[in-house]
Amino acid sequence: MPAFDAVLGASSIAAPPRPWPRRSVDRAQWNAAAVELAAGRWTLVALWGEPDMVHMTVLDHATGKLAILSLACPDGQFPSVGRVHPPAIRLERAIADLVGLLAKGSPDTRPWLDHGRWSERHPLAAKPAAPQKGSPYAFLPVEGADLHQIPVGPVHAGIIEPGHFRFTASGETVVRLEERLGYVHRGVERLMAGSEIEAAARLAGRVSGDSTVAYALAFVCAVEAATSVTVPPRAVALRAVMAELERIANHLGDIGAICNDAAFALMLAHLAVLRERVLRAAMTAFGHRLMMDAIVPGGVARDLSREGAKEILAVLGLIEAGAPRLLELYDNTTSLQDRTATTGILSNPLAVQFGAGGFVGRASGRDFDCRRHPGYPPYGELAFDVPVRKDGDVNARLWIRVLEVEQSMRLIRQLLEALPEGPIDLSATSAITIGPQEGAALVEGFRGDIFVWVRLDGGTVARCHLRDPSWFQWPLLEAVIESNIVADFPLCNKSFNCSYAGHDL
Repeated sequence: MPAFDAVLGASSIAAPPRPWPRRSVDRAQWNAAAVELAAGRWTLVALWGEPDMVHMTVLDHATGKLAILSLACPDGQFPSVGRVHPPAIRLERAIADLVGLLAKGSPDTRPWLDHGRWSERHPLAAKPAAPQKGSPYAFLPVEGADLHQIPVGPVHAGIIEPGHFRFTASGETVVRLEERLGYVHRGVERLMAGSEIEAAARLAGRVSGDSTVAYALAFVCAVEAATSVTVPPRAVALRAVMAELERIANHLGDIGAICNDAAFALMLAHLAVLRERVLRAAMTAFGHRLMMDAIVPGGVARDLSREGAKEILAVLGLIEAGAPRLLELYDNTTSLQDRTATTGILSNPLAVQFGAGGFVGRASGRDFDCRRHPGYPPYGELAFDVPVRKDGDVNARLWIRVLEVEQSMRLIRQLLEALPEGPIDLSATSAITIGPQEGAALVEGFRGDIFVWVRLDGGTVARCHLRDPSWFQWPLLEAVIESNIVADFPLCNKSFNCSYAGHDL
């Protein structure tokens, strides 16, 4: 399997390796990278654009290394990666919407984030996008006898975020699902540009509210990579405690919600109580139920007191005491198992092709967790397992969450037992120099790996790209619902629990 140098040849280093090199490539090298992705030798981590340049982060399976490839686009076009590697298609559509660069040869050039409601020119774009106002979105055609369509959303019952789902069904069996997202696009990348680093960190923590710790951590790690700042050990450990608490709270909520969508509300009630206790412990320990703004460039905003540590350990004890009874209830409820087992199966080849992160990928046999590889402090010093299953169904995605809760509790205990003394903050702005500095980070949120790339200009953010794991999971949801009944979509959807806001930016 070829390494980067063998495929890319003498590509020049455009930015220093912080922590991975950014290489300037030509179109032949860009196309060669697309071939490696299509062959399954590389995994697409991120794909984004600037008005005159497109960037792609890739993972080489042979070496386990990551690299950022940059291609200049003086003519406003770049060779489509999606023409040979489908996971890139939606990202290319978003690039066209956001910065006006067109993917030449793409099999799908429909707008993605732009619903025809934006101004004539997007603030990040170098030139006006093609006019769309008044043009309806062109859903893909479906042909066949006795087929009917069921439109769902974008407004849903309850308080969930907006997204449109267009089902084509034969009777109760789903033949095709096509998603339409972008309803909660807020222009995050545009808001980042020109922001002070501290303000940008707060904005990063609001990209997807249930992942505020993970997003803030990814952003500050990218800034710290750009500025070569070494964070105090105590702050590094406290960040990991927060990240694992966030993972536990979300997994507990998801497990209950999956059961509730199978009409088993008892599990939701019990797990909601445990989740609430986790949020209260976070409030006691770090001053906010979701730990928002607790991670800052250079460290953390609040130290952990003895009382806070005691509260965290107490809630871990509650979960350990209550979990066995709840899991036995889940396992022994035949009607619940009938709904979750063999429903919404995601095959391993699809999970690997799309680089599906988190419980979605690991439930289908993709053994990847960026805490372990490429890794980031303090996880290299901690003992933990990465649970993997091969069933790929709703039941497997639920059980991966259960096992990850166990591992997160194991990690928190290790962190608290060996919590270093010392400062909790070191200004990341102390290493800022005149001129551009770039950094990138990959952090494991509860949904999977979150990627952030940032370019700094003095004390401000010149450009920033944030990629949610949902970008590679939403398309897979379309695949897993096929041949299932319409009534099983809520189960499949909740077992994925993709982020609307994190995807729509």
